[in-house]
Order: sequence, then structure tokens, then C-alpha cells
Amino acid sequence: MTDPSSEKKKRVTASEAWREARELIAAHRSRLALGLLLMLVNRLVGLVLPATSKLLIDDVIGQRKVELLWPLALAGGAATIVQAASGFSLSQVLGVAAQRAINDMRKTVQAHIGRLPVRFFDSTQTGVLISRIMNDAEGLRNLVGNGIVQLVGGALSGCIGIAVLFYLNWKLTLLILVALALFGGGMAWAFKVLRPLFRERGKITAETTGRLNQMLGGVRVVKAYTAEPQEERVFGGNVDRLFDNIRRSMTGVSAIGSFSTAIVGLVGVLLTVVGGKAILADSMTLGDFVMYLVFIGLVVGPVVQIASIGTQISEAFAGLDRIREIRKVATEDAGDAALAPCERIDGAVAFEAVGFEYDTGKPVLKGISFVAPAGSTTALVGPSGSGKTTIVSLVMAFNRPQSGRVTVDGKDLASVRLRDYRSHLGVVMQDNFLFDGTIAENVAFSRPAASRAEIEAVCNAAHCDEFVARFEKGLDTIVGERGVKLSGGQRQRVAIARALLADPRILILDEATSSLDSESEAMIQEALAKLRRARTTFVIAHRLSTIRTADQILVIEAGEIVERGTHAELLAHSGRYKQLHDRQYHFEAERFVNPGEELRPA
Repeated sequence: MTDPSSEKKKRVTASEAWREARELIAAHRSRLALGLLLMLVNRLVGLVLPATSKLLIDDVIGQRKVELLWPLALAGGAATIVQAASGFSLSQVLGVAAQRAINDMRKTVQAHIGRLPVRFFDSTQTGVLISRIMNDAEGLRNLVGNGIVQLVGGALSGCIGIAVLFYLNWKLTLLILVALALFGGGMAWAFKVLRPLFRERGKITAETTGRLNQMLGGVRVVKAYTAEPQEERVFGGNVDRLFDNIRRSMTGVSAIGSFSTAIVGLVGVLLTVVGGKAILADSMTLGDFVMYLVFIGLVVGPVVQIASIGTQISEAFAGLDRIREIRKVATEDAGDAALAPCERIDGAVAFEAVGFEYDTGKPVLKGISFVAPAGSTTALVGPSGSGKTTIVSLVMAFNRPQSGRVTVDGKDLASVRLRDYRSHLGVVMQDNFLFDGTIAENVAFSRPAASRAEIEAVCNAAHCDEFVARFEKGLDTIVGERGVKLSGGQRQRVAIARALLADPRILILDEATSSLDSESEAMIQEALAKLRRARTTFVIAHRLSTIRTADQILVIEAGEIVERGTHAELLAHSGRYKQLHDRQYHFEAERFVNPGEELRPA
């Protein structure tokens, strides 16, 4: 039994697809109107040569009216020139319209995806999103380009052709229309079957691209664990699924082609039998019959063309379906327009009984409450998975608490415009991401309008100058994808310089010195001390030696604050913090004889 809700969903989806198609067509109506005009001219002058065939056979040849020969030739030649010129203009006009539509849609989808919440990216492959932006928009070519106009042009040619056919032999035309009706029904059924296949193909392609993107990005890990065979199996399975989908859709398209051939053959049989009898009975002249044959081509040709274009348009609708799914996801700043602007902040942050969970029923934070005064430094320590990163993500408004609230300067963070608020943030993460550009471009990412002198100043403060000086092109050195040409410590110094340039009110340091040797760490700690001055700072650190000067230290375990205080207070308390401190102190004492000198392999 068919699920009524499923049928209703299908109808809603179809109506939405047609609505979006109408909006796209309306947005490019000027060029489409010009295209339709050119198509009308093209198709009408295309009727001239077929129409002259009757005069040529019956009058010029049959009745020896030689004086008509040159006028007919000139009319046919002029019509051919106009048809060629209008055809060229049509392809240029519609080609530009289609490419502009694709361009606009790509920009729209990219802008929407860029504003989606972080949790969306946590659960969606990068390759899927790239496919939505780059591949799914391609189908618009058939909606606002040649496809839709060719569809209208084919219908126009068909209607004119049928009118002429009825004039020449209405009985034969009725039989041919029955054959074409069968063809139309077959096409409607085929498109209904093919559209889900095209939709599924886009999904499989996106998944395959996503996995391939991950493999190429993590090629060092793949090679380190000799996981090439495993990746080959995964990729092979995905491309096999893609092949199966393409095979089935090709079968459908081939069936359409064969069905078209069968209909054309049926029409040919009808012409042979019925047309032959009409000529023998003198109800049609030879010229009438030849003209009928030519106009049959003008009717059947567009019908077959409509089948081909219909397949392409069906694929375009499948792409629109996938794009619509993405655009239906609410952006994180969807309600910002209704909120008051936030041009400046002091940076006082407070958590008030905050509870948070990624999965329903699995709390990550449980009633977290603390105050980080403006300009203070708050350090978060605790075992992995205790909730430290989640607290920081709430400070950055990457997530919203399910209970309680996070406030900035006494205002609920949910009532502050995200773009305004984040313009006051500076971040140095544990895994620092650099773009494939120059060192200077990566530093300026936080403030693109910064001058070269400002970039050089923050690079010096972050001690980037030490390694930059060794590069031939200095700050104009290309760092490679994800900064692969720099060491981990160098990438972190660039990230610190980027945060310095942003001049934030709230600073997030997530293991900001984790990839530095002892000498570099000392220099960076000096730079960070300058960076932290008069800024509200949150520090996640496993190396407790880096947070001794914090104004408050929060010890987090299982989503709760189990201890809080300064470094000295917590050591005097002899609680969980002291256990962590002593364990780390003894580990480092056993590992190193002197700073920077290893006693034994780690």
C-alpha cells in the first residue's frame, strides 16, 4: 500500500522544483525572450525549403513552369542564410544566459553553505558540498539555456507541421498522431523512472568525490599505515555503485532511443501504405506526398529532440532537488537581521548553568557556570573528552547550549549578531589551517586590509621572522595546501601572527604551543603574553606549565567543573589539579635530563 505522506511529499517536491524553475526563467527572461524570438525566426524560415518542394515537383517539374525555378532557389537560399544567422545568434544569447545562471547559482549555494552551522560540516563530507556547488548547478544550462528554448521551438515546429499535415491528408495525420501519443506516454513514464536515477547519481558522485578528497588530503597517513589497498577497495566500491547507476540510466536512455526508432518506423509504414494508396487514388499529388514527407520530419524530429532535451531537463531538476536540500538547511545567522548591531565589546564572558549535548540523551556539559572578566585569562584543563573544546566552541558561538546561557558583557550570546561578535574573536587552534597562498596572505586572512608593515610587525612579534628569513621569497613564500611546506611549529607561529593582526577582544588558544620545541615555545610564550594583555583569553592546555599565570584555572571532568582557582591555589588544595600537575612534572623529569636534551626515546 502506498504511503499517503510519501505521495504528498513527492507532490510538494515536484511543485517546489517547478516553482524554482519558473523563478530561474523569470530571472533571465530578457535573454530567454530574445532567444524565443530568434527561435521563432529560425523555425519559420526553416519551413521555406520544405514548402517549396511541392511547387518544385508539381509546378516547375510537373507543369514545366521554369520561370518559378529561380524565385524558389532564391527564396530557399535567403531562408537558409537567415536560419544560419539566427541559429548562431541563438546559441550565443542562450549560452551566455545559461552560464550566467550557473555562475549565479554557484555563488548563491556557496554563500549559503558558508553560513551553515559548524555541526553541519561535522556530519557532511566536503566532496558532497563541492559537488552541490560545482556540479549540480550545471543542469541549469538546460533550463535557462538551449534546453527550454529548444523545447518550446520543437513544440512550435510540431504544431505548425501538424497543421500543414492535416491540410494535406487529415486521415493519415490522425493515424500518425496516435503513434506520437504512444510515444509521448512512453516518454512521460521514462522521465518518471530516470529522474530518481539522476538524483541518486549526483549523491553517489558526491560521496565518491568526498572520500577521494579525504584520501588525497590524508595521503601521508594512508602511506604510513600501508592502507592503499583499503582505500582502493573503498574507492572501487563507490565507483562500482556509480557504474551501476550509469548503466541503469543508460539502459533507460537507450530504451527511449529504441522506442523513438520504433515510432519513426511505424510512421514510415503508415506513410508507405496510406500515402501510397492516396497517390494511387489521386487524392494526393506526388508534390503533396513529398511535402508531407518533409513536414513529417519537422514533426517527428522535434518530438525525438524533445525526448532528448526532456532527459536533460529531468537531470537538471534532479540537480535542483539536491541544491534545494542544502538551501533548506537554516544558516546560523538566519535571525541576525532582527538583532541589534554589536559594534564593540569589552569581552566579559559568563556561563550560567550551561548544559549541552551533541546527541540527545548524551550530555557533554552539565550545569557549567563560571565568569571570565574582561581582560582575564581562563585556562581549561582536564582529560580528553571532558568538555574543554565544547566550552570553547560555545564561546565562539559554533554551538548553542540546550540549557542555561552564555553571555558576553551581560548579553545572551543568542541575542548578539554572530558576524559582529566573531569580528572580535582571535583563534589559534591545535590544528592550524593555512590556505594555499603566501605566508603574508595567510597572516592577513584575519584582516585583509592590513598594510605590509602591519603584517611584518605581527610576524616579528610571533617570531616568524626567524624562519621567514631562510626563504628566498620571504613572506611571499607559497606555503602549499594546508601549509604542507611549513613545519608544525612554523604553521603555529603563522597562526599566532594571524591572531595578533586581528587585534581581538576575546582570544582562544587551543594548545597554541603544542608543536613547538622548548626554545621556540619560550619565544612564543613571550608573544602570547603580549597578545593576551587586556584581552579575555581562553586557554586549553595539556602542558600545565603554560598556564601558571592564568587568572583562573577550571578543571573539567565528565562535563563538570570539579575544581577552580589559580595555579598556586589549586596546588595548595592538593586535589585533582595537583595530581595532574605532579604526574606531568614527574613524566617530564624522567624524560629530560636538561631542557631540550632527551634522556631516552619518547
